[in-house]
Amino acid sequence: MLAHHSINGCPIKTGELLGSGTISGQTRESLGSLLEQSLNGKEPIELENGEERTFLEDGDEITIRGVWRRDGGNVGFGNCFGKIVS
Repeated sequence: MLAHHSINGCPIKTGELLGSGTISGQTRESLGSLLEQSLNGKEPIELENGEERTFLEDGDEITIRGVWRRDGGNVGFGNCFGKIVS
């Protein structure tokens, strides 16, 4: 992915995050993306504040965290924050 972007002149910078999709399981609780969790927008997801979403909306703020745990140690990339702005 990095080679694809950089060969076409995309200005990739240190610390930028690239995503290639989701890693989901077989159960409803293990679905990876909002699109999957809302069953392609057919069933809204209830947020902690009581609001519901099927898709991200203007002003929504997102935090992505990733950690791999093994043999008592953790490897992660820290928090990645974003805000939807139209």
